[in-house]
Amino acid sequence: MAKGIILMAHGVARDIGDIPRYYAHIRGSRPTNPAVEAELVQRYRAIGGHSPLIEITRSLASGLESVLKRRHGAAAARVDYGFRHCEPYIADAMKELSTDPDVAELTGLILAPHYSDMSVGAYIRAGEAAELQRPLVRRYILSWHTEPSLIRLLAARVVEAQASLGPLGREAVVLFTAHSLPERIVGAGDPYPAQVHETGELVAKSLSLPRYGFAWQSAGRTADPWLGPDVLERIRELKADGAASLVVCPCGFVSDHLEVLYDLDQEARTVARDAGIAFARTRSLNDDPAFAEVLADVLDHEEGRLASETRVGGHLA
Repeated sequence: MAKGIILMAHGVARDIGDIPRYYAHIRGSRPTNPAVEAELVQRYRAIGGHSPLIEITRSLASGLESVLKRRHGAAAARVDYGFRHCEPYIADAMKELSTDPDVAELTGLILAPHYSDMSVGAYIRAGEAAELQRPLVRRYILSWHTEPSLIRLLAARVVEAQASLGPLGREAVVLFTAHSLPERIVGAGDPYPAQVHETGELVAKSLSLPRYGFAWQSAGRTADPWLGPDVLERIRELKADGAASLVVCPCGFVSDHLEVLYDLDQEARTVARDAGIAFARTRSLNDDPAFAEVLADVLDHEEGRLASETRVGGHLA
């Protein structure tokens, strides 16, 4: 019998015309601020009017299925994908997999290495909302931020980015970044900030990085304070610290999307240029075959990565 694997990702506006629907879905159909929507349109135009997230996720699912079949046999797994905020939705993908009589159980693998109830927890809740065609155990991998092959791949990306800066690369400050979340998660005991730091520390240790740090990016616009320091603020501070070069490793993101292609490649790069700091960003993992191998490692180690007999919505998590 095969395992049904569902790769879960955030979702995207399919084009500029889809932005109102996409943003309304994120906001739970609450009224959208026209100025915010207009800015989102501008950002999409700045990256060419299209985010490659859907295509990347589809390709990654295909690559992961090939890896699992190579490792464990042709009938080992079926891999599909679903999104929180665009089609195919997570619940629909899980329902579709449940129609396959050869699928014995479902495992949700969220394409975000670090756990937060606000992010990964929301993916799990979307999976739990799926109305399956037949009863199947639903399991979710809560985090995979210390997977050794992930750390090795991120380290290789940092070395590559350092090399792109020439002689300045050897002395570059490396900033590890992830999506900011409201600060209130810390008081609630959410492990997200600590897990992001753990990933960066493991990469830094593996490379014996002389100068590295952490920053947060892409914070929402709410009255609540969000995790900081913001990456743009940190870049400006680095100039005062005498830094001549910078590598940003967005370890909280696995795919090219607006937060990478605009927030880093355009905004952060511009701030670094204005500060006179040479800038490089590590390549996203995307659908790289090496990343498919990482995810296969995560799945092969899933028993140790699933929370010990913890139940989420009545299913093993």
